[in-house]
Amino acid sequence: MTTSILITGCSTGIGYHCAHSLHQAGYQVVASCRKADDVTRLQAEGLHCVQLDLNSTDSIHQGLAEALTITGGKLDVLFNNAAYGQPGALEDLPTHALRQQFETNLFGWHELTQAVIPLMLKQGHGKIVQNSSVLGLVAMKYRGAYNASKFALEGYTDTLRLELRDTPLHVCLIEPGPIESHFRENAKRQFEQYIDTAGSRHQASYQKTLDRLGKASPSNKFTLSPEAVLQPLQTIIRSERPKARYYVTQPTYIFGFLRRILPVRWLDEMLSKSV
Repeated sequence: MTTSILITGCSTGIGYHCAHSLHQAGYQVVASCRKADDVTRLQAEGLHCVQLDLNSTDSIHQGLAEALTITGGKLDVLFNNAAYGQPGALEDLPTHALRQQFETNLFGWHELTQAVIPLMLKQGHGKIVQNSSVLGLVAMKYRGAYNASKFALEGYTDTLRLELRDTPLHVCLIEPGPIESHFRENAKRQFEQYIDTAGSRHQASYQKTLDRLGKASPSNKFTLSPEAVLQPLQTIIRSERPKARYYVTQPTYIFGFLRRILPVRWLDEMLSKSV
């Protein structure tokens, strides 16, 4: 029987690449996007695609219902991927912007996951895969909202794994560093929407942030293509006993190691150099 997979956040980047690649590999993929135009575009490209906005309870449940109609009522794998980054110093960030970050990056994931678990338990198998980040392992300046959402996701996922340990369900984290995507340009829009650069004591640093986010090509030499995330996702899908965590990109391996061995003060000194 063909493995069925629901992937969130498929308009661009990791979700888009994984949806197309897994479809071509013969899996029954249901992609999802927040915007109707993107759903239409992916359908025209030959994918099953449903509209699913993680900021809307109705959209989450409607999107899942449509996905299950496509798969015949079963779901073998849920790949929670849709997320964005809200840049800016925490002292400059409006509380509603932080709430919005968590709504998309955590609360919507919870609502979808919570809806999927009874189905997977009833069918006797299932895998829940969470796309986290190196910024769920270490924090960097001016990324506080995103850091917090990913640190929360790590704790959420670890807890979920423990609570489902006596079931046939598997819960896994993928933790990428820099990946080629539209992440930077989306983050730049969020920054410009919510951060008053001129009124901040971080004004000089913010200009460096805007310069970095505005570059057409990645500024980090360790940036990899979305294929780097597809590989562990395929490993999880195929494995009878997948691992709890999969690091992706060299920065994740480096910071995952340094977090274990360095005193906090030394690690802070290293991380403080990022902008």
